[in-house]
Amino acid sequence: MKRNANLLDGPIFPALSALALPIMATSFIQMAYNLTDMIWIGRIGSGAVASVGAAGMFMWFSNGLATLAKMGGQIKVGQALGADQKEEARIYAANSFRMAILFALAFGLISILCGKMMISFFHLNSAQVISDAQNYLFVTCGLVIFSFLNQIYTGILTAMGNSKASFVATTIGLVLNIVLDPLLIFGFGVIPALGVLGAGIATVAAQAVVTLLFVLIVRGDTILFDHFHLLGSLSKKHSKEIFRIGLPTALQSMLFSCISMFIARIIADWGDGAVAVQKVGSQIESISWMTSEGYAAALNSFVAQNYGAKNPQRIHYGYRLSMTMMLVWGLLCSAMLIVFPEFIFHIFIQESDVLPMGVDYLRILGVSQLFMCMEITTAGAFDGLGKTLPPSIISITLTSARIPMAYALQKVWGLNGIWWSITISSILKGTILFQWFRFVIHKDPFFHPNSEN
Repeated sequence: MKRNANLLDGPIFPALSALALPIMATSFIQMAYNLTDMIWIGRIGSGAVASVGAAGMFMWFSNGLATLAKMGGQIKVGQALGADQKEEARIYAANSFRMAILFALAFGLISILCGKMMISFFHLNSAQVISDAQNYLFVTCGLVIFSFLNQIYTGILTAMGNSKASFVATTIGLVLNIVLDPLLIFGFGVIPALGVLGAGIATVAAQAVVTLLFVLIVRGDTILFDHFHLLGSLSKKHSKEIFRIGLPTALQSMLFSCISMFIARIIADWGDGAVAVQKVGSQIESISWMTSEGYAAALNSFVAQNYGAKNPQRIHYGYRLSMTMMLVWGLLCSAMLIVFPEFIFHIFIQESDVLPMGVDYLRILGVSQLFMCMEITTAGAFDGLGKTLPPSIISITLTSARIPMAYALQKVWGLNGIWWSITISSILKGTILFQWFRFVIHKDPFFHPNSEN
């Protein structure tokens, strides 16, 4: 396996860049796949987009369970490696994988047994849309174990300072997905046209290949994965610590997806076209948030290792550098969505009655991109310190506020009022979390080891 980036010594910018660039490149490729996927599905019609959007909400919800095991494992592995405790790091990694497997099997079974009831929550209008959503849910969530394992592999390798391996594996999987999508959606030769179901099969097949690639990649590792077995008993002590650190972020993720489901249900009252707008618009918006999350993942590992090695000033400078870069990125994304909304949205859906709604969505959400980048980057720094509670408190509180705001603002501005509820909450989250982290740096004794306080 390739040499890991040195996060503890030397210039900060090259160290962070060596770790962040492959993660960000992976995010770009993932974004490219998501957008390509929407282009193909959009060719079927806005109803197909709505069905994938509804079922995809539960895939998003399941990521909260994966996040619990991933976040706790990644942070504890990073801190243990920073403190040169390799055996502890190995145990944390093993427990992270085992927890993810248990969560994936449980959620997959629930999705298969209760899929129809889950989709009925959205009150979709078309029988075909409902049927497509159920089929997509059965495949992607029923076989969610590959997605879970890939997320844990990515988190542990990032904690080790090796993001290039994840980039290679994920890129191959995404390219495969891009190839399989049109073949299975529209059919080719002896391959039947499977529509939305084909998109789900393509996704799971690519995820399974990525899991296999990760298994092959880590075979040569001598830091954590030598004498490593996925199956085995959980260590109560280490699992409890992973659970403690990962739970706030997991709850944040799951509640965020639940809140988004309620918002989607409100949006459904405006028609299936409005649901399609939210799905496509959120994928376009991923240009900013997926990139920020990629950089935040690198910052997480950078902070975790330096926290374990007791390098407070290095953490401070690393955060300041990261925030500067992500603020510039957020401004660029805001400008793109505000200035070119019609051109961008028309790539995905051309229906004349849907396009104006999509243009309004992108312009309104464009206002919040800068603040979204602030929130995500700062959350990555908090997570690296093992302080996962502050980002979760801010996110849960203000994201929950979207529901009453959506009900109130839609009475004033119609559908656009729902979009403004999302933008306003994002502005508040980014601003408040940024100020909270500044307070921590100013008050926490860890950052002022020579202070009398």
